[in-house]
Amino acid sequence: METLLGVKIGCLFALLTLTLGCGLIPICFKWFQIAAATGRHQRILSLLGCVSAGVFLGAGLMHMTAEALEEIDSEIQKVMVQNGTASEQNSTGDAYSAHVEYPYGELIISLGFFFVFFLESLVLQCCPGTGKGSTMQEEASHEAHVLELHSHGPQPSPSWGPLRALILLLSLSFHSVFEGLAVGLQPTVAATVQLCLAVLAHKGIIVFGVGMRLVQLGTGSRWAVFSILSLALMSPVGLALGLAVAGGNSEGGQGLVQAVLQCVAAGTFLYVTFLEILPRELAGPEAPLAKWGCVAAGFAFMAFIALWA
Repeated sequence: METLLGVKIGCLFALLTLTLGCGLIPICFKWFQIAAATGRHQRILSLLGCVSAGVFLGAGLMHMTAEALEEIDSEIQKVMVQNGTASEQNSTGDAYSAHVEYPYGELIISLGFFFVFFLESLVLQCCPGTGKGSTMQEEASHEAHVLELHSHGPQPSPSWGPLRALILLLSLSFHSVFEGLAVGLQPTVAATVQLCLAVLAHKGIIVFGVGMRLVQLGTGSRWAVFSILSLALMSPVGLALGLAVAGGNSEGGQGLVQAVLQCVAAGTFLYVTFLEILPRELAGPEAPLAKWGCVAAGFAFMAFIALWA
């Protein structure tokens, strides 16, 4: 038991160190600041951003959404079984099957998606001049010519950049807590190490992409470091919670609440991925196949990691 506790504490520090280190690399090194890049340097950073976009896409579909659906289905089945055993004499199997087969997980993920959609629409309705003011700043940037040449329409207004960055951080924070919680609840040393390595493998590159995103949005160094530090602490916090409740179970609806939160976080993450990250990285007509290849490479990496995660 002491060995297992020591391994979990080691995993806690490993999650904190790797996440913090990977997230601070693009913030601390000026080489990653695309606003000051030109020529080949700018193209490399653009392609690197496409790789991170593919990573976010893979993380959203292969990890966050998949895990959320698995958890919500498992918890709903537990609730259905408990209700079914309590009233099995006056209920039919067909009614029970109909309840289980309904896509509750997909519904909650969609609600998370539409919640962020509503939030941004509400901000736009209350502050209609915000987007216009920021468009002038974008046209003064090095990407101004892209807005006129890109055949798919103008690039998203950066007025929503900070809001979507905050939503991205919150959704990843929720997911990180649940990842750490899963590591903390593992019953054996082998299972703990295996799951921790899987989490480390995809978390490092995801947080690196978050750091790049914060740099591209022009976030101040202090706020960017604070954001990465807060995100890095989420997995250790979840692991510590897992250690605290390792002897308990998810009775009283606690497991169902966690599953619902995971689904909401997955929906918000998908919203930011498809409406913020991918459109920005794919904007501009230059090297479309190279960008596609980089996005596909990032997605393939996350799909490969999903074999163990």
